[in-house]
Amino acid sequence: MTLVIINALAPVFFIMLLGYMAGKIKLVDNRNVSLLNIFVMDFALPAALFTATVKTPWAGIVKESPLIIILTLSMWIAYAVFYFVNTRVFKKSAQDSAVLTLTVALPNYAALGLPILNSIFGEGPATSLNVAVAIACGSVLMTPFCLMTLEAGKAAAEGGERQSMLAMLPVLMGRSLKKPIVAGPLLGVILSALGVTMPAIVLGAIKPLGLSATAAALFLTGVILSARQLKINMPVLLGLVTKNLIQPFIAWGIILAFGIHGDVARAGVVLIALSAGFFGVVFGNRFGVQSPDAEGTLLLSSVLCILSVPLFIMLTAGMA
Repeated sequence: MTLVIINALAPVFFIMLLGYMAGKIKLVDNRNVSLLNIFVMDFALPAALFTATVKTPWAGIVKESPLIIILTLSMWIAYAVFYFVNTRVFKKSAQDSAVLTLTVALPNYAALGLPILNSIFGEGPATSLNVAVAIACGSVLMTPFCLMTLEAGKAAAEGGERQSMLAMLPVLMGRSLKKPIVAGPLLGVILSALGVTMPAIVLGAIKPLGLSATAAALFLTGVILSARQLKINMPVLLGLVTKNLIQPFIAWGIILAFGIHGDVARAGVVLIALSAGFFGVVFGNRFGVQSPDAEGTLLLSSVLCILSVPLFIMLTAGMA
């Protein structure tokens, strides 16, 4: 099992290393990655997320409602608690906390979900559906929280009238929904619910963008990391422990509370146990928010999930 996880992580580290080296040797300007960020955030990832959600049958999404409950509550609880700790205990800004918290709360479903679940349940439509649902939950139900906080910080920096987050909520939600990274998967879910089948020519036209999404995002993450030094401190260590250990146990508690069992319960815990995702770092960079702690957490979580993911695979073996 450890070998399977190493094989799944190999392309993640390899592409990030390419981006890191490209930034270090100045093949890419690691201090100015706005063009690459626009490509990833506004084109590649939205295309990939739209394709994943629009091709997922609505009946399948409804059938996976127990998995949606596990994943969504696990992410929301981790996000709320970790955000509170970062803003109140570590005294971080709301924007920095949002970037770090999204990195911790949103697992790397896109890069690791399919190979890890395939190794447990075998390849098949059920496994692909689990991963597609996980990606949809993360992109539609998680990323807007971070985006709204970053939008609020941007508005304040531009000299707008200072208002409470609650008062600005409708405006911030509107801005977040206009972002392709949210609008893409949300549109896919809506079309799936309406039973709309996208023409093959449309899916074929955006397929190359979708195929490049994960690689481009990982490369961009590597370039961003090359501009800074890894620092290990309490926020990074707490983020690592929260992501790799506490959040999977939160998922387990939700499973017990709702009486969920079987393969869906095991898939939920394993998906949540995946390493930290790159969305937070990429989002932050787009808004000019640098979070070395998020970058450190991303790296350490990705390395140490080689140990934590097999642990939860073994612990959940009795659920199947």
